[in-house]
Amino acid sequence: MKTIQKIDLDKVKEISKLKHEPKWMRDFRMQAYQTFEKLPNPSFGPELNIDFDMITYYKKLNDEVLNDWNKVDKKIKDTFDQIGLISAEKKYLDGVGAQFESEVVYHNMIKELEEKNVIFCDTDTALKKYPELFQKYFNKLVKYDENKYTALNGSVWSGGTFIYVPPHTVVDRPLQSYFRINSKNMGQFERTLIIVDEGSSLHYMEGCTAPTYTSDALHAAVVEIYVLKNAKCRYTTIQNWSSDVYNLVTKRAQVEEGGLMEWIDGNIGSKTNMKYPSCILKGANAKGNCISIAVAKEGQIQDAGAKMIHLAPYTQSSIISKSIAVSGGNATYRGTVNISKQAHHSKALVKCDTIILDELSKSDTVPTNIVSNETSTLEHEATVSKVSREKLFYLMSRGISEERAKELILLGFIDRFREELPMEYAVELNRLLKEYF
Repeated sequence: MKTIQKIDLDKVKEISKLKHEPKWMRDFRMQAYQTFEKLPNPSFGPELNIDFDMITYYKKLNDEVLNDWNKVDKKIKDTFDQIGLISAEKKYLDGVGAQFESEVVYHNMIKELEEKNVIFCDTDTALKKYPELFQKYFNKLVKYDENKYTALNGSVWSGGTFIYVPPHTVVDRPLQSYFRINSKNMGQFERTLIIVDEGSSLHYMEGCTAPTYTSDALHAAVVEIYVLKNAKCRYTTIQNWSSDVYNLVTKRAQVEEGGLMEWIDGNIGSKTNMKYPSCILKGANAKGNCISIAVAKEGQIQDAGAKMIHLAPYTQSSIISKSIAVSGGNATYRGTVNISKQAHHSKALVKCDTIILDELSKSDTVPTNIVSNETSTLEHEATVSKVSREKLFYLMSRGISEERAKELILLGFIDRFREELPMEYAVELNRLLKEYF
């Protein structure tokens, strides 16, 4: 097992060497690291106090990605079995990838997808097996120098998911990847790259967990998605990181003419979460939607939202954000909608709803809404409320306990989000929320 801590330029080179990468990728990592050293923390959002010398940046557990769970290390296999990933793969998924620490340890997909020429593998493998396709799209949508954490990801990235769906191809059931941080002070820096070609459709799901330690861990991922002409992509995430994890993720999709990108984004865990899934609506009649939930309890900051950038005419976007703050948690919506001058006859909707469950919790809404032409419309609606005593009384008067009554009210509050999830994910979300309340 190889472990790299206290990162510097020589260790960045070592990661590239261990991965047997081409020279262009090693040079890219070096540029990214030099940028990381120079950039400050983001000037917006919560304060970040990360001791970068304490983070483990790379931990290599095995030399190959396996496609048979029986060949995976028993402790690792048992971890994913307890999460439910192995049984889920058999029931309702067309393919699964599982990352443990820095590397993908398991990857498999059904034969029918291979026959359709769908590519679904870990990102390290894609760099080696599909170099031209990889280099065409890598670092084109999320540049390494955008912020301190995209630069850090660029310098030490490892693992992640690569998907290419050929033209006019329908992936019938979801593909899923699961990311597990299992060690104290671990950093996970996966890189996900998805291309959905013309007239095709894909549903990709992602899950994330980690055990709780007394010191901080860091998850700083980058996701780039390309939705080509008349294609559709749905990206579903339920992150339940432990309360010692900084979750700092940059997710962005570019949508061409007639395409549709949907983000279904659930944020239940982490110490500090900063995540704003984005759509760049580049082609005429492109659409982007984001439906999200953020739950913040004691010691948690959920700084989440979405960004919709309209660059072409007749584009449409929708942001529906649901936030819950309990036991002193901080749930903040931060989002941007920008309808450019050339995006005439476009429409955008933003709807932010928050429930605060006690006097210790707080919530803020920080929207940036820009319309630069006279034929487009943008609607923004925001509500902040507490659990209604009248509703509680009504339910309790019918023999329902106060705890169960609160649970029913909250499940109703996030119903719009839950109905977009596959059944298994909706059931798991209900279980996670019950632990909170």
